[in-house]
Amino acid sequence: MGKITGFLESERLVPLRRRVDERVHDWREVDATGEPAAMRTQGGRCMDCGVPFCTQGCPLGNPIPDFADLVYRDRWRDAYRKLASTNDFPEFTGRLCPAPCEAACVLAIGGGAAVTIEALERAIIERAFVEGWVVAEPPRTRTGHRVAVVGSGPAGLAAAAQLNRAGHYVTVYEAAPRAGGLLRYGIPDFKLDKAIVDRRLDLLRAEGVDFRCGVAIGGEDGPSWDVLRQDHDAVVLAIGAAAARDLAIPGRELDGVVVAMDFLADQNAVVGGERPTARSDVRGKRVIILGGGDTGSDCVGTANRQGAASVTQLELMPPPPPGRAATNPWPTWPLVFRTSSSQEEGAARAFAVRTTRLDGDAHGKLVALHAERVDTGEPVAYDADVVILALGFTGPVLELELRRDARGNVALDPRYATSLPGVFAAGDAHRGASLIVWAIAEGREAARHVDSYLRRGPSAIPAIGQDTPF
Repeated sequence: MGKITGFLESERLVPLRRRVDERVHDWREVDATGEPAAMRTQGGRCMDCGVPFCTQGCPLGNPIPDFADLVYRDRWRDAYRKLASTNDFPEFTGRLCPAPCEAACVLAIGGGAAVTIEALERAIIERAFVEGWVVAEPPRTRTGHRVAVVGSGPAGLAAAAQLNRAGHYVTVYEAAPRAGGLLRYGIPDFKLDKAIVDRRLDLLRAEGVDFRCGVAIGGEDGPSWDVLRQDHDAVVLAIGAAAARDLAIPGRELDGVVVAMDFLADQNAVVGGERPTARSDVRGKRVIILGGGDTGSDCVGTANRQGAASVTQLELMPPPPPGRAATNPWPTWPLVFRTSSSQEEGAARAFAVRTTRLDGDAHGKLVALHAERVDTGEPVAYDADVVILALGFTGPVLELELRRDARGNVALDPRYATSLPGVFAAGDAHRGASLIVWAIAEGREAARHVDSYLRRGPSAIPAIGQDTPF
């Protein structure tokens, strides 16, 4: 372990966050990378528990006590090597992951202060880039097998990185103009600067991964699915779960009702220089956001930076408790009340509110939202110029005939194979909308099975039959 008495002597310390009155006027990242001295202290707080629940809480199985100890001992390069052995993209998880590892930290029992594992990951990888330890490592030999990865989000990038490292020729197909998937178009720059994404993409290209952007498989500007399968020895679907849940109420068709991912992608394209102005700019407007998850929170931060006159966030569920309930014990994920960095910047929040209809003026423009209290049925109304639907997602958008599960996601067998021979899937396409850390973990695992399939031959993994249990 780091320092035997470290967890008794030092408090949990999170990296500095830029002041609200400063950060709402730009799109730069809100959180800073932790200073080395502070991170060494946090590494020293790790107890190296006999059973490392933090590692079990991490979908990637990151060796957290190991790299925490190495940071404490000022052995940063070894810490990087240890972290990189299980995590392809610590620069993404160190910024975007909600850190289930920290929820499972033994120091978090009884609401205690967990080790700041997420901040440690970010500090390690940023130190590694600065020192030049992160370099392109193309495979020494090639197998001759060709793999198509459809989608360039975290699951697709992880699968591509691992398959390329195994020596296969990997081509990543992305329908958007630039690679990165939701990392580029869904996550606001104030949470993830796109230079961080481009830095990693440049490394993957240098290692031999081929990216073909602006290519929609099955569309006018891309090959058909049949041609894609014929031209490659295996295909990995990493297309996410982009089908947004809609709201079937009177007034849904009014001008001013916007889907959250359209709103976020539009602004990200402006920040990225792909578009001069946002098509859904809410400057000076009264904005209501329906949905209290991460996507809704990202919309809050984006609306504030665009200069909204007011931002209100409505949630259907009642507010969670301030601390763990008896039915939500450690080390499970704590279902407790949280305030995101975007909500800190200004948003009225109301819980247990169900929207019933939207009203418009004579020109079809939105003017008001009507709702009712879930517990009492009491009617409530809000003046509104824009309503943003951040209600979650219902599954992948995919025009390919393959088996789906009961939720409409791509059905897989235990080896990540779909019902089509040679076609695999990973990430949100089959899990439904989930965490970035799960996407990376599944991309890695799918790559392992694809590699086995390619090396052993197609008979190694039969297609899913109609009688295959799930």
